[in-house]
Amino acid sequence: MKKIFEILLSFLQTSQSETLQKHIFSIWRSFIRKFQAVLFRGNAKLCGDLCYEILRCCNSRLSSTRKEACALLYLLMRSNFEYSRKTSFTRVHLQKTNFPLEVKDLTKRIRTVLMATAQLKEHEKNPEMLVDLQYCLAKSYASTPELRKTWLESMAKAHLRTKDYSEAAHCYLHISALVSEYLRRRGTYPQGCAAFHMISPNIQTEESSIKDDSGMQDVHYTDSTLIENLEQAARIIEQAERYEVLGDIYKLIIPMYEVARDFERLSESYRKLFEAYNKIVEVMHSGKRLLGKYYRVAFYGQAHFDEENGKEYIYKEPKVTNLSEICDRLFNLYTYRYGKENVKLIMDSKKVNVDELDPKYAFIQVTYVTPYFTKEESKERLTEFERNNNIQRFMFETPFTKNGPAHGSITEQYKLRTILTTSHTFPYVKKRIEIIEHTEQELSPIEVAIDELHNKVIDLQEVVRAVTPDVKKLHLNLQGCVSTQVHAGPLAYAEAFLSKDKVNKYPVGKVAALKDVFK
Repeated sequence: MKKIFEILLSFLQTSQSETLQKHIFSIWRSFIRKFQAVLFRGNAKLCGDLCYEILRCCNSRLSSTRKEACALLYLLMRSNFEYSRKTSFTRVHLQKTNFPLEVKDLTKRIRTVLMATAQLKEHEKNPEMLVDLQYCLAKSYASTPELRKTWLESMAKAHLRTKDYSEAAHCYLHISALVSEYLRRRGTYPQGCAAFHMISPNIQTEESSIKDDSGMQDVHYTDSTLIENLEQAARIIEQAERYEVLGDIYKLIIPMYEVARDFERLSESYRKLFEAYNKIVEVMHSGKRLLGKYYRVAFYGQAHFDEENGKEYIYKEPKVTNLSEICDRLFNLYTYRYGKENVKLIMDSKKVNVDELDPKYAFIQVTYVTPYFTKEESKERLTEFERNNNIQRFMFETPFTKNGPAHGSITEQYKLRTILTTSHTFPYVKKRIEIIEHTEQELSPIEVAIDELHNKVIDLQEVVRAVTPDVKKLHLNLQGCVSTQVHAGPLAYAEAFLSKDKVNKYPVGKVAALKDVFK
């Protein structure tokens, strides 16, 4: 029977005429119906080889071959389901498998794999798109840990090439969580990926959803595999200067060394922690650590961007990347693909009216954004690291006046604050994350004054409370005006809103809040 299987499989492996292929697929349909036990009982190698060749045919240039291959794949899955139901009734009954939904999910994942694989070459010069495609592939292999691990490693290598160390480290953290979840299901690591919740909320959400099917049977991870990936993540996290995360990573590693009585590695782990905490003290004293800048990037132009049209992302850029640098990078990236004459940048933060845009151009809008925190969050996130770790909401502000111009006098100056929420928190396995929610807040002139003065007070407090005060920075803060839009200082705000003849024009609560800022 094995010889017959190999002969029939060779017909799928080699090029045939369309007429002959129809007969070959017909033979395979008969084979699957008559010899289910050969394919589905015991070792899955024969079934796996057949699946591989059918999937290859699904990617054929000939539409007739693709149709035949898809029909055969469906028949194979249907036959497997029916055969398994007869021989393993208890398991199927307990799981209450909904076959049509399972098939729909599988075909969706297969389509994702085929499309993403085809586009990898096309986007090889676009680091963000390349990683997005690799991410799609990793996500499609949720039920096959080894393949998901392979694509996460590929993403990590891509990030290391561009020196995006935070993202590379998180790829290895996701791999570690994947391994830990496998070990949990094998009964050797009870915490599973839930142990990673203190590092990033993204990890547990994604790695806890792996499916316990045949793909899980083909891998053999151990505690050593988990330790190896955690240590790799720790090394790269150190390069990213996110030293605070090392404490949480070693909380996962050290217990395993203790169980193994590996005192040499325990000593090395505590030495690394000692160095990490010293570096935290050092960067907090110097204030020279730069954990990245964030930009909102929106794409418009159906003719060029296709599925990306209308989508908005938050891009995490390294160190102190300024607006002109990211604009130049994106402009060069997309002019390489679409042509210099077809790409235009939108430099302001105003809402874009798509109907007013020329459809023959590819438009890219870039806006600088900052992390947004509520008052409660601001009280909890005291350090620079905490304000740049596991962040999901960002904001930018657009000045305007009721009579038209963007800027006006203090008593006429309004601000529209736009708060953006992303699908995942930063840092993540990708350096750009899609925006899923917009919220707008309109600030009245007195609210603008309160906000501007409050921000200035925070800047001054950071300088004054520093272990090693920066006199130059303090001098610049004291000299500078509060609002660059209207060139106003604290006294100008006091005269505009707190003078006896004007104070009654504004809400009592807002006046009290403004007075509190001055105290």
